[in-house]
Amino acid sequence: MLVGVLAGCGGEEGPQTAADYGEALFQDARLSSSEYNKFSCATCHVTAAEVPAGRIDSGHTLYNVAARPSWWGGNETQLLDAVNFCYVNFMRGVTKLEAEEPRSRALYEYLARISPDAQAPALPFTVVKDIQDVPRGDATRGEAVYRAACQNCHGATHTGEGRLTDLASVLPEVTRDYDRLFPGIPHAQVVIEKVRHGPFFGVGGNMPLYSTEALSDADLGALLMYLGL
Repeated sequence: MLVGVLAGCGGEEGPQTAADYGEALFQDARLSSSEYNKFSCATCHVTAAEVPAGRIDSGHTLYNVAARPSWWGGNETQLLDAVNFCYVNFMRGVTKLEAEEPRSRALYEYLARISPDAQAPALPFTVVKDIQDVPRGDATRGEAVYRAACQNCHGATHTGEGRLTDLASVLPEVTRDYDRLFPGIPHAQVVIEKVRHGPFFGVGGNMPLYSTEALSDADLGALLMYLGL
């Protein structure tokens, strides 16, 4: 199947396979038309069977994703619904992707191409319901966690150099505003809320949330120690 290239999503004009078109969409933040979005699917997901060392993503690898029976810890049973959860909540998509539109079909073709097995198990995604403090860990480990999980979006600590967008806060300096924004709440608790619940409850902007499978409490505690929280 051949399709054209979507204007504004990169690449030269001309026919390409649907799966190639889907891969281009997967890599491009302009899948969402929001001027405030800087996330692409690839920001939070790798496509290899094994996650490369030194990378901690909020999302699972998408290798074999189309072969899974459910997504988002079993909360989504249709693949397009799982895609739209990200698209609307984190990529600022105004309306959901519809099943028959070319972008949806192309994304499916790409996801099917990186799903070689006929069946694959669903992957756990445990969301922390009630936010609680966590024991602090080793700051050296925390620095490694920051580089693997945070730096791609937030940039270098203290300066934000290299951050994905100016909307991503500079850490830990942003906590200086927390007494005004979240009076009476310990700074570390606000950070834990952002990490564990993302944009929900109006605290975490559009930051994708980290499940306990993606980021353990031990690594979170080490991160807080590194940030001086």
